[in-house]
Amino acid sequence: MRIIFTHILPNAIQPLIVQASLGMAGAVLSEASLSFLGLGIPPPAPSWGTMIEESRGFDILTSAPHVMFFPGIAIALTVLAFNFIGDGLREWLDPKQRSR
Repeated sequence: MRIIFTHILPNAIQPLIVQASLGMAGAVLSEASLSFLGLGIPPPAPSWGTMIEESRGFDILTSAPHVMFFPGIAIALTVLAFNFIGDGLREWLDPKQRSR
């Protein structure tokens, strides 16, 4: 048990944290892309992909471009935040940086 908790588990948790953060970012992108295509969440529920799809028209794009840009920026910032959180947790949990 001592070997598991002192050697194996600290070295195994780092890849799991990185994989989980990348998985969450992938889930956000998958949901947004499926909603953009019309295969995601049903219309009464808000979705960033649905918001971008509804603002695709030329008349909306010329009169109010912020309707498309803000959901796109929100998707990008959310994915970037998940990646930064995963990277920060990976560095914080790195067993090679711990003092003995």
